[in-house]
Amino acid sequence: MWSSEKLDLNAYLARIGYTGDTPEPDLATLRELHRAHVQRLPFENLEIMLGRPVLLDLDSLQDKMITRRRGGYCHEQNSLFAAVLERIGYTFTGRAGRVVQGEPGKILPPTHMLLIVEVDGERWLADVGFGSEGPRLPIRLRAGEEVRHGEWSYSLGRDADGVWMLRALRPEGWVDLYSFTEDPAFPPDYFVYNYYVSTHAGSPFTRRPVVQVSGMKDRTALLGSRLAVIRPDGTTDEREVPESELGSVLDQVFGLALSEEELAVLGERNRTISG
Repeated sequence: MWSSEKLDLNAYLARIGYTGDTPEPDLATLRELHRAHVQRLPFENLEIMLGRPVLLDLDSLQDKMITRRRGGYCHEQNSLFAAVLERIGYTFTGRAGRVVQGEPGKILPPTHMLLIVEVDGERWLADVGFGSEGPRLPIRLRAGEEVRHGEWSYSLGRDADGVWMLRALRPEGWVDLYSFTEDPAFPPDYFVYNYYVSTHAGSPFTRRPVVQVSGMKDRTALLGSRLAVIRPDGTTDEREVPESELGSVLDQVFGLALSEEELAVLGERNRTISG
């Protein structure tokens, strides 16, 4: 289903810095792959900012994220991860989530992509593509589950209608990130969701450049021209990135090498936003 026969698994493992034994479809491998993927492949929407289509076929995903060492957002990240899991031999299904991001009562279309992986009779939420406060490791799919991923804390709840909610702990308390149901989603569904997210004027990814890398202690994010290091206790270090430094920040902080022409386009987008 996920075109894993086309996957260059060794190239992927090298890209995320995986140094373990031959991957087996067990929990330890799932945890290590998830952690390494999140830390090494940046969350980013730069193709949209550059006026290019976001492609989800596996050849395009490998070319972009492995060969050209770029990143991507949820549909790209989790589609690539799905091909990896399928190739290794995991049993899993896709899901579509509704992003809440700390705004109670907010109802958005179910455009977020996540995976539910079965290992040794238990199900695990795997999501390497949420960005923001997304999980660093898989989370057991059990109502009331609370876990710590380094300095970050997460919980899973389930309401009377069977709707799951992933939450993150902030200084003010637990905050809803996104909800999802037991209904499976498939690659053609994500093609539709991806088109909306990458083209609609109301999408947060069509408004400004967004780049992020997630660690176990903090996350570093570039939003427009604002660079911030964000910690679970709510403290941040922020600064404005001059257009002349944009290329070096993308390269040195996020590992993204862009051409002068691409940087000029991003600079223009940031000037439009600030103006």
